Amino acid sequence: MWKALDIDTWIAGRRSSLDAAKGSASEIIGRVRAEGDAALYDLTKKFDGIDLAEIAVTDEEREEAYEQVDTQLVESLIEAEARITEFHEMQRPEDLWLREVEPGIILGQKVSPLRRIGAYVPGGRAAYPSTALMCTVPARVAGVSEICCCTPPPTNPITLVALDIAGVEEIYRVGGAQAIAAMALGTETIPKVEKIVGPGNVYVTAAKMLLREEAEIDFPAGPSEIAIVADGTANPEFIAADILAQAEHDPRAACVLITTDAGVAKAVGHAVERMAGAAERKEIIARALENSGFVVVSDLDEAIEAASGIAPEHLSIQVADPLAVLSRVRHAGSIFVGPYAAVACGDYASGTNHVLPTAGYARQYSGLDVRHFCTTSSVQVISREGLEAIGDLVETIADAEGLAAHAESVRIRRQ
Repeated sequence: MWKALDIDTWIAGRRSSLDAAKGSASEIIGRVRAEGDAALYDLTKKFDGIDLAEIAVTDEEREEAYEQVDTQLVESLIEAEARITEFHEMQRPEDLWLREVEPGIILGQKVSPLRRIGAYVPGGRAAYPSTALMCTVPARVAGVSEICCCTPPPTNPITLVALDIAGVEEIYRVGGAQAIAAMALGTETIPKVEKIVGPGNVYVTAAKMLLREEAEIDFPAGPSEIAIVADGTANPEFIAADILAQAEHDPRAACVLITTDAGVAKAVGHAVERMAGAAERKEIIARALENSGFVVVSDLDEAIEAASGIAPEHLSIQVADPLAVLSRVRHAGSIFVGPYAAVACGDYASGTNHVLPTAGYARQYSGLDVRHFCTTSSVQVISREGLEAIGDLVETIADAEGLAAHAESVRIRRQ
């Protein structure tokens, strides 16, 4: 079960499953494009085994969901929402800033929220109220006026409560690639959105990538993964616990330990096998551990290079001087520093966002934040004095490019 890995082979395997899903996702998109709601009803029956009476979740269903959820859990979700809001409000950019860079020339930037976004909250194997909060709270903080959510049927009351706490009023009981297609293309029931965010299985992720011409996406966010950088001071039990926490998400989840100490790798392996045998979701964990293992490196320099090469969704740093390692990491979705920074803290309660790029895409994308829900426009305010300061530059370069009308548009103002 616990084995040595080749990093390059492991990374290639994470991407290949996504590529293989694109064919099926494309077929589903085609059906939704052609048939609208009818495709959603039929595909829900086919993939979820459920005959939908209606696609939209009613206000009454949202209210009734509170009666089915433990009061302590509701209170915990309310507190988690407050922590997520607090962190994301720190990210909120100025709506408008202007700076006079020289007399007569004022430059700046205007930030505007998107009008309508769609969030995908997975279901199936487990309820993910935390993901409901993570996807929608940053959009609300950004000022998005319309937020809708798709989540697979049967809709879990815990997810409905979380979405209600986040202030989401549009909820649809549709899952999989068909949900992504519905939000991107629009159907009779689900209006088209400008951007889609949220994690999902490989088919959901493939659909998001295929539909980027219809609606922007956050990033590829597939099955969960973790990389752990550890030296000889690390606690093998802590590491094993973090590995199982990711492995229980999905059979396609993957975990990699990068360590300078072969003894730690061996001890972690023993702890993983012991804990996995007693875990509640041991069948899922066992399959995920087939995608997991360890790499023993010569020193922390090599460990840091390997971790940045993986660009993992979650990176845990469990070494004697974790801040020194943190400063040198280049690519990771979310970083957990020190032995007590369990990844689960970021999943639920620290306030940071757990919707993150996977399969090495952290090299190109950042995790979900307020900026994902905004567009920016550059601003220039130029007076006659300012035009005189740069007019010669504009005319000279425009003439050199053969764009005489560009030059004339400035020249006529200077006469």
